Amino acid sequence: MKPRISLITIGVDNLERSLRFYRDGLGLNTQGIVGTQFEHGAVAFFDLRPGLKLAIWTRKSIAHDSGLALGSAQIPGQSKIS
Repeated sequence: MKPRISLITIGVDNLERSLRFYRDGLGLNTQGIVGTQFEHGAVAFFDLRPGLKLAIWTRKSIAHDSGLALGSAQIPGQSKIS
């Protein structure tokens, strides 16, 4: 079996603002935010190409689902500004 990627998930702080960026700013096709009926289920999917989707999900929900502590939002390699 050949390994392949079919879904890329990005953790975001603000789901609605991020939806507008990817949909309106980058023009990616989406059905909008789904799963809002579940406490940690709200997510938006974007079609990148056949067989490949981008998902944006809140960092808080990712931390809950993974059981890991919610860390601070920081770009790897960047120093934190206090």
